[in-house]
Amino acid sequence: MKKRTFAVDIDGTITENGGGRIHLDALEALRRLTVMGHNVIYVTGRSSVEGFLLSVFGGTTKIAVGENGGCITLGSNDHILLGKIDECKSAFDMIKSNIDNVKEKCVFPRMTEVVLERTFDLDLARKLLSEKNISVELSDSQYAYHINSSGVNKGTGFTKIMEKLSISRDDVIAIGDSATDIPLFKIAKTSIALGNASDQVKSEANMVVSASAGDGVLEALDKLAPILSKI
Repeated sequence: MKKRTFAVDIDGTITENGGGRIHLDALEALRRLTVMGHNVIYVTGRSSVEGFLLSVFGGTTKIAVGENGGCITLGSNDHILLGKIDECKSAFDMIKSNIDNVKEKCVFPRMTEVVLERTFDLDLARKLLSEKNISVELSDSQYAYHINSSGVNKGTGFTKIMEKLSISRDDVIAIGDSATDIPLFKIAKTSIALGNASDQVKSEANMVVSASAGDGVLEALDKLAPILSKI
């Protein structure tokens, strides 16, 4: 059997209306892929624990890459940390001291990143950090702003899973909707942007569907059916 590995974002990809409610038909389709023998691994800006719990209760592969690649969860007390939260906190303190209306977002506890409300000018914050020679990743998932250690993103995080499970790039199918998914698209042979993605994100994917979020996932899997039927 030709086993594929689906790297799937959560917010804006398998959620409805951006409110965190899972699109049940999309989840069922991903579960069916798992039953068929494929990997379905969540790669999210949320905590890896949230992604892991979704995999457990949703019936997909019990691995999650969270915190935009900063943390991988393999079990209830089995985490691989790729980022350093202390340097992210230092960057947050610098931004907060120099830019108005900067505040942390109320989220599940993070092990490697700082998550901020989308209430300030992101480019201004990037400029400030550059001037202060503070090297971190500052990204926008549309759900929140994220401060990650330099070099940490969804692509680097998922690469660790590929190495651990001996997964070839040729067998990776990435599905997402935000700029934080672009590094993931770059390491996957097949990358799919949903209808709700920005033009920038769509330009980085090699397949674009018209439907948004969960409906877009269903459309994408429909288009992939001829490929998957060859396994």
